[in-house]
Amino acid sequence: MLDVVRILLTFILILTLLRKKIPVGYVMLIAAGTLMLLYRMDIAAIADTGKKTISGNVTITLWLSLSLIRIFEMILREQNVLATMMSSVNTFVKNKKAIIISMPLLIGMLPSLGGAYFSAPMVKEATAGLHMSREEKAYINYWFRHPWEYILPLYPGIVLASALSGIPLYDFVAANITYALALLCMGFVYSMRDISNRSLSSSPEEHAPVTSRVTRRNALLSFVPVGSVLLLVVVLRIDLHYALLAIIVPLFIVFRYRPSGIFRIVRHGFAGDIVVLIVGIMLFKETMEASGSVRNLSNVFVENGIPVMPIVCLLPFVIGLLTGLTAGFVGSTFPLIMSIAGGASLPVMSMAFAAGFIGVLISPVHLCLVLTREYFKADMWGVYKKIIPSGVYIFLAAFIQYMLLR
Repeated sequence: MLDVVRILLTFILILTLLRKKIPVGYVMLIAAGTLMLLYRMDIAAIADTGKKTISGNVTITLWLSLSLIRIFEMILREQNVLATMMSSVNTFVKNKKAIIISMPLLIGMLPSLGGAYFSAPMVKEATAGLHMSREEKAYINYWFRHPWEYILPLYPGIVLASALSGIPLYDFVAANITYALALLCMGFVYSMRDISNRSLSSSPEEHAPVTSRVTRRNALLSFVPVGSVLLLVVVLRIDLHYALLAIIVPLFIVFRYRPSGIFRIVRHGFAGDIVVLIVGIMLFKETMEASGSVRNLSNVFVENGIPVMPIVCLLPFVIGLLTGLTAGFVGSTFPLIMSIAGGASLPVMSMAFAAGFIGVLISPVHLCLVLTREYFKADMWGVYKKIIPSGVYIFLAAFIQYMLLR
C-alpha cells in the first residue's frame, strides 16, 4: 500500500503545480525528483535513469518530431496555408461542426508523437470568430483525434493487445468500435453546443480567415503539404520526423525563404522550452520504471485478493493513467490479467483495453493533452471537466458491451 500512497502524493503534486500555471516540463521534472526521493533511489540509479532519458531513442525522436512540427506549422501559418485549408474545408463542407473536427480527426490518423501539436493551429483557425473558450478548443483538438487508437491498426497498442491475448486483430477492432463511437458522441455532447449562435459579431466575414475566398486550384494545393506528410507516414510508413524534413525543405524552396528566414524559423522550432518539456516527461516515465512503482502497484492488486472484474478495469486504468501510453498499459497488465482471469476472452480483454485507454485519455502525462493544453494556454481543470465525464460514459458503454458479450 506504500506504493499507492507514494504515487497518489506524486500525482496530487502534479495536478497542484499544473493548476498554478507552472510549465508542464518543469512540473514533470519536479515530479520525477519527488519520486526519486520517495523511493530513495541511490545516486547510481538516478544517474542511470537520467542517462536513459537523455540518450533514449524515444526522447531524441520526440525532440526531432516536435521541433520539426513547430517549423512546419510556422511555415504554413506565415504563408497563409492553414487559413486557405480551413477556407477550403468551409467551401466543400457546409456543417460548421464537421469543419472544426475535421483536422483533429484527419491528423489523428497519424500514430505520431506530438500529433496534437500538428492539428492545434488548424482547430484555432477553424474556430476563429466563434465565442469559444480556450478549454473547449483544447478539448476539441485533444478529444477528436483519439477514436482511432481504439480501432486503427496503425497504432501499436491494439496490435500489441491482439498479439499478447491471441485474439484476432479483426475481432479486437470490431469490439472496440463501440468505444470509438462513444468517444465521438461524447465529444459532441461536451463541445460545440448551439454553435450557430456563437459568432462574435453579426457579420461572419469579419472574423473569417484572410483567405476566405480561394480558387479550386489553390484549395487543392493548400492540402498538398499536410497530405504529403500523411501519405509518407500512413502509406509509406516513414517516421514522422523524416517525413516532415522531406516536406519542409521543398517548402523553403517553393516559398523562397532566404537564409536569414530559414534560420529564424529553425530557431523557433528548436526552442529551449521544447527540450524542457520532453526531458521532463521522459524523465518522469523513466523514473516510474526505475523506481519499480508500476510493477509494485500491479502486485498490490494481486496480494490483496481483489476480485477479477475490478482488476480488469482498475489495473490497466491506473497504469494508463500513470504512463499516458497505450502500449504501456497493454504490455504491463495484459499478461497479468490473462493469468488472473484464467485465459484471454474477447469480452475481458476488450474491457481491459477500454478501461486502460480511458486512463490514458485522463493521464496528465499524456503527451497529446500536455501539448494541447500548452498550445491553447488552457486551464487544465477546465479541460478535465469535459474529459472526465466523457471518459465515464465510454466506460459505461464498455461495461454494457462486456455484459452483453459475456
